[in-house]
Amino acid sequence: MKRGEEGASDQAEWNRVKVKLKHEFGDSAFKSWVNPIAFNGLRDGAVSLKVPTRFMRDWVVAHYADRIRTLWSGENPAVRRVHVDVDAPNSDDAPKPLKNTDSSIETAGAKGLGRAVPAPVPSSPTGDPLFDSFSAPLDARYTFDNFVVGKPNEFAYAAAQRISDSDDVSFNPLFLYGGVGLGKTHLMHAIAWQIRLRSPQRRVMYLSAEKFMYIFVRALRNRDTVSFKELFRSADVLMIDDVQFISGKDSTQEEFFHTFNALVDQGRQIVLSADKSPSDLEEIGDRLRSRLSSGLVADLHPTTFELRLGILDAKAEQLGVAVPQKVKEFLAHRITSNVRELEGALTRLSANVQLVGGEISLELAHTLLHDLLRAHDRRVTMEEIQKRVAEHFQIRLSDMSSARRSRTVARPRQIAMYLSKQLTSRSLPEIGRAFGGRDHTTVIHAVRKVEGLMSGDAAFAEDVELLTRMLES
Repeated sequence: MKRGEEGASDQAEWNRVKVKLKHEFGDSAFKSWVNPIAFNGLRDGAVSLKVPTRFMRDWVVAHYADRIRTLWSGENPAVRRVHVDVDAPNSDDAPKPLKNTDSSIETAGAKGLGRAVPAPVPSSPTGDPLFDSFSAPLDARYTFDNFVVGKPNEFAYAAAQRISDSDDVSFNPLFLYGGVGLGKTHLMHAIAWQIRLRSPQRRVMYLSAEKFMYIFVRALRNRDTVSFKELFRSADVLMIDDVQFISGKDSTQEEFFHTFNALVDQGRQIVLSADKSPSDLEEIGDRLRSRLSSGLVADLHPTTFELRLGILDAKAEQLGVAVPQKVKEFLAHRITSNVRELEGALTRLSANVQLVGGEISLELAHTLLHDLLRAHDRRVTMEEIQKRVAEHFQIRLSDMSSARRSRTVARPRQIAMYLSKQLTSRSLPEIGRAFGGRDHTTVIHAVRKVEGLMSGDAAFAEDVELLTRMLES
């Protein structure tokens, strides 16, 4: 067969492979990733393909090259290898003699079919497939409608709604922080869903700080930081979860700092989350720390008993199961630190009833959740609370049970009573006796007083929150 005829035959084989890829992966994935691939020749059992960018090369090698080689081997058993290059002038990936490198997939004897076929790429929310491929998928359960609001999270919730309901940049960045399982990721997803619903034309990129670092390191390795900068600085809304992950990673912090500045200068919205406030993040440079603190910082506080009850009500309705009020109150009292574990406990009870039969009861909860309940047994004692609060406010430990009524003593005593109610399983009369034989009504007054001050005084609320975390750690 002449060279021209061989070329036409090879091109025909590629066309048939493309038809099969389209059938397997669907129109959207085909248009995004397969159609831009150009056939560059076949020699000595090695197929040469060209793509426009290094990012696309990496994606095609990771997700499609194996399948291309397998399908092409079905068309032509002589094909053993697929090599993907970047079709760019003066590129390090300019045409070279074909050989087995990191970006080739080679058949090893009869092992043939290689790795499993990847799942099809979902349709592109913004209309830019390359942009969307780097944005993490959103969880359909995490919307504003499914978020249970209470005092500990109402400020963060209101800020998130303002961001998502406005085309103007209100707070930049919006920085959400709080402990594990308090709703940061839920709010991040809810913001992204709402913006995409209201303004489909806006380019929303949501990803973890870990993935941001991974993409950046890959761009450095491929000497393609220009494409990296273009990708992230084209976002209308950039959302990065778990920013604490870049602590101590100087190069990633530097690039994130410049990306941050570029987006702010263009009036683009940035939303971030972390497990600590910007001022408490360790190994973060001063310049970046200042930038993170320059917008609106919203804390998601630990849940209250009432909020946990509301979350359980919503979860029970979502699962479509009848849960006795006593069971919900029991779970809300015992599982206090993590909303995910609270919801998981109810899911476990519901699944047991559906699979085994019977009804949800207190006895079932004790039996089925014994491991989870044991992990959440409160170990904080009232003596520890009194000692820590006295040290924090620089008063004597004996003042906790004394008759002194001066504000410098009475207020810390009220905080210690409040924390004893929140962090121990002691009854109100028991708490009163531990604080100098006071009546349970005094404890109730102290708890209400502290709750009122926390809702109206941010500095006071931070003090109490700090003490809570110190005691729980």
